[in-house]
Parts: sequence; structure tokens; C-alpha cells
Amino acid sequence: MFESAELGHKIGKRRYDEEAPQIREALLDAQFELAQSKAFPVILLIGGVDGAGKGETANTLNAWMDPRHIRTNAMGEATDEERERPPMWRFWRALPPKGTIGIFFGSWYTAPIIDRVAGRTKNAELEKSVQEIQRFEKMLADEGALILKFWFHLSKKDQKIRLKSLEKDPEQRWRVTHTDWERFKLYDKFRRVSEQTLRQTGTAYAPWLVVEGGDARYRNITVGKAILDALRKRLRAHRKRPEVIQPAPLPVVDNLHLLNTLDLGVKRARKKYKEDLKKYEGQLNLLTRDPRFRNKSLVVLFEGNDAAGKGGAIRRVTAALDARFYHIIPVAAPTDEERAQPYLWRFWRHLPRLGHVAIFDRSWYGRVLVERVQELCPPSDWLRAYSEINDFEDEMTRHNILLVKFWLAISPEVQMKRFKEREATGFKRFKLTPEDWRNRKRWDDYVRAVCDMVDRTSNEIAPWTIVEANDKYYARIKVLKTICDRLERAF
Repeated sequence: MFESAELGHKIGKRRYDEEAPQIREALLDAQFELAQSKAFPVILLIGGVDGAGKGETANTLNAWMDPRHIRTNAMGEATDEERERPPMWRFWRALPPKGTIGIFFGSWYTAPIIDRVAGRTKNAELEKSVQEIQRFEKMLADEGALILKFWFHLSKKDQKIRLKSLEKDPEQRWRVTHTDWERFKLYDKFRRVSEQTLRQTGTAYAPWLVVEGGDARYRNITVGKAILDALRKRLRAHRKRPEVIQPAPLPVVDNLHLLNTLDLGVKRARKKYKEDLKKYEGQLNLLTRDPRFRNKSLVVLFEGNDAAGKGGAIRRVTAALDARFYHIIPVAAPTDEERAQPYLWRFWRHLPRLGHVAIFDRSWYGRVLVERVQELCPPSDWLRAYSEINDFEDEMTRHNILLVKFWLAISPEVQMKRFKEREATGFKRFKLTPEDWRNRKRWDDYVRAVCDMVDRTSNEIAPWTIVEANDKYYARIKVLKTICDRLERAF
């Protein structure tokens, strides 16, 4: 894989002085068109051998283009804040919005490669990381991102020469650290692991471009042309929707489904409700103050029919929590900032740190519910979302985030009754919107979407809890009891 990057590629100064200004001007034009159209984001990954010019290349790209529309991210060691979230959290936060270019100097490849070379992980763990990266990049590409990954290579001999040369230069000496020389001793192992990783993750939608890094002029011209060609092609092309690769939901045959088997007539007497409310709110308070909870975090999400009582249930949960350690995230239609990112971005950034609770009033399931039913996205998008959501939730649970998911179900008759009550009550009238009436007309479509959602995303790590919510007292207690039970099992 690295043979062509060990041939001694060079470009003379005269040729460089002729070509570089032309490439720079063309890059600026393409960047301006990208910024104006806001058609897609560009993600540039810069990795490779120490001393091969990764930092210099990032600086050159910022000098050749308008840095106001470039986000350069030097992803070093994770901070304490970052370590308290899943490993991909810090990369999600740094993703560039549509119309801009994001440079990652160090990326989601760095830790898996270094950990394998250092012997902290086995090959099976590297393979697992590679598979997760492939799915992540496929999701970014399906969301429209242009992904270019550059690997700067030096032979073992050339790396040694390069490091020694930098050490001798008083102005460049700071670039060479003790870590660089320690990694040089492991050059052969780094090469094997890197080659394996690049081979498995070089795809049509996120290709690796291996560049010999010994000559700065060759490196700059090669990278500049590659970015320019890719930008021009994407700007010219009409976006093609990805093919649907997941099977469509099962057809309805006998009208027997999850929601119509619920006993929505279950109730809880007011006196019993008050006793249980005190009991379970007290229990939840103690569980979240337990020292063992400091090494975990809790995400609770609420979905359900309009007027099913999500807000009331959330208020009973928060009444049991310390206000300093929880955050409620109300989810509505995405903002312009959020539409410029992959749809999961706005949820990733709200993941709580250890010892904290995040409560989502509506959630990432909007992609397979309202966006599906109201045809706000094509079938290819909501069909692939099931696996992307499962990956997202798997990352959460592997990082000690306990995820509790509720669907609050009511009957059409109870919903109509509550709609009428909201219309007649001044302080509740704001809750009833034209969207609620529109959704009601698609009741059967939502039933189908909910059943498909549960079938495809309820699993051993993040099961759905269906709450019979015709009776608010019964629903609130079931919610509180479920959270308490899940926390106790997690300890």
C-alpha cells in the first residue's frame, strides 16, 4: 500500500512557483462556491507518519484558502470533559456544517492504531473499531459529506533523516518530541497496523490518499490538486440518493400489532398514586445520589402520542432530582444550525457527563417517526436510520450511559378528549398546535411507524418501555418505577 509513497517524489521550485498560485486561486473559487451553496460539508482527515508534514500541510491549506470557512481541529489527548463521554463525542462536536471545510489533524483513527501498536488492544478490538469507523463514515457520506483522508508516509530511513533534520534546526526543533522517537522505534509495527487499517477503511465514499511526505512542494501540490478535483466534481454533480439497502418493514396482514394489544384501561387510584409517587421519587433521589452513580450517567427519552402526558411524566422525574445535575432537552424542528449537520449531531452534543442526567422530550427517533410519516425525508434516509440509531445507542451504553426509552401510548378517544380540554383551558391552550391535528389525521401511519421503530431498535442494551398512558397516574408511576429498576440493575 505504501510502495508508491517511497519512490522519492519531488517537485522543483520553478514548477511549484508556476502551479501553486493557480491551484490556490482555483481552490478559493471552489471554496467560495461551496460557502455560497451550503450544499455539503467537506471533511479532511490528515494522518500518517511523524515528521511527514501533517502540521505543515494543515497550515498550507489554511494559507491557500479562506480560513474563515475552515475549521482546523488538532485532536490530541482527550480532556477530562471528553473522557466523561463516549470517545466519538468530541469528533461529533467538531464536525463542520454544510458549506465549510473541517480539517482533522488527528482523528478517530488515531487511538485505535496507537492502542494496537502499544499492545493495549488485541487485533479483534482493532477490527471492531474499524467496523465502527466504517459505519460512522458511511453515515456521514449518506448525509452528504465529502470525506477525503490523507495519509502522509515516509520510509523508515526517510523518517529518521527527517526527525534528525528537524532537531538540528533551532526554529523547528520543537516539532520533535520524545514521543516521536519512541514511536520511531515501533516503525515496523506502526506500518503493519496502519496498512491494515487503511486497507479496510479505504472506501469509495471515504477514500484514503497516500502521499509521500518528504518533499513539501510535492506534498502541497498533490494535496491541493486532490482537494480541488474532489470539490469540483461534487459541486458539479447532482446529489444522488443512496440506494435502500435495508429491507422494507413487513406488510400488514392481520392488523395485530404491538400497540393494539395494550390494555389502555389500566388505572391507579389517586390515593395509591400519591403513596407510590412519594415512594419512587424518594428511591430515584437516593439512586442518583449513590456514589456508584458518579461513574455512570443517565439518559431518559420520552416519545409518545401528542397529549400522552410526556410533560407531566418528566416533571415527576425531575422532582426527584438535584437541579444541578440534570438537563431537559426539548426537541422541536431542527434549527438552521442543526440542519447544516448530520441529524444525530444535535443529540450527540447533549450527552451528559458522568454523574448527570439528560432528559429528552422527543428525540432522535423523530427521523423514523414524524420525518417518515410526514415524508420530510426519503425512505432511504429513515430506513438507514435504524442501524445508525442502534450504533449511537451502543456507543452510549458502552460508555456507562444508562439509556431508558419510553413510548407513552393513548387511545384516539383519549387524545381527542385531551385536545378539547386544552382548547378550553387558557394556560394549556398553547400546547395544542396545528401540527397536533395534522398528526392525528395520520394516526394509523404513526402506529405502523412506532411498531417498526420498536421492532428494530428495542434490544438488550436499550429496550423500549411501552407505557399505557390513558390514565396519567398509572403512566407516571410506571415511568418512575422503570427508571428506578434500571438504575438498580445497573449497580
